Amino acid sequence: MTTPFNIILLAIIVVFFFILMTVIIRLRKSEKVKKELETRFVELENKTNTLQLQTLEARLNPHLFKNILNSIQSHAYQTYFAMDKLSNVLDYILYESQNRFVSPREEIDFALNLIEINKIKISPLFSINVKKKIDEQDALYDQKILAPLISIDLVENAFKHADLQSPDAFIAVVIEFKDNSFSLTVSNKISPKSTFLKEHSGIGSATLEQRLQIIYKSCFKLERYVEEDIYIAKLKINLLEYKNQMLTA
Repeated sequence: MTTPFNIILLAIIVVFFFILMTVIIRLRKSEKVKKELETRFVELENKTNTLQLQTLEARLNPHLFKNILNSIQSHAYQTYFAMDKLSNVLDYILYESQNRFVSPREEIDFALNLIEINKIKISPLFSINVKKKIDEQDALYDQKILAPLISIDLVENAFKHADLQSPDAFIAVVIEFKDNSFSLTVSNKISPKSTFLKEHSGIGSATLEQRLQIIYKSCFKLERYVEEDIYIAKLKINLLEYKNQMLTA
């Protein structure tokens, strides 16, 4: 029997496979560019083998060549950074998500890592605004009281359905933890090809709402709506109210 957790795990595996393939493709492109540069440099050396090294260096634009090498180095760093975040996400999925509850701190770290991984799929010029409003002194911040992977649906949907082409396209994420409540607000400009305008929820969305209803009952509020061409999803869980209900149950 397929459970909501199995559906989530399957979705995560699919997302991981897609991200992994994206990283591999980018690495191969980087290697291809590097090899092309090396080949062109060797050809240039062969054509000017009768000239002194200083003459060859004078014909090359040292600033342009240095910028190209810096770009390759920067891309390699971005790939390493993404793989580091991916490692953190996998650790969380394989170990922490097996627990019934995690701390808000752990889930927020997971959400931030997930956002960083998704960034590799889009242009560096695309506008992604992430804001954190965290009260780390809150008594519940490090308590095991928040359902794991509760952030994945809202974050993944934004990257899946955002308009990545128009000049004013954006994704905005606000993560809050204060007054014993966890809040996640994600908004994005909708792509003309997006299914949001026709279908406001899919399997992942339905599964999220089912989990919230089963675990938190009346202690949460989940809103999804469209304002003109902006899709907004808001989740708020009153963890103190939930904890009090558990104590009196």
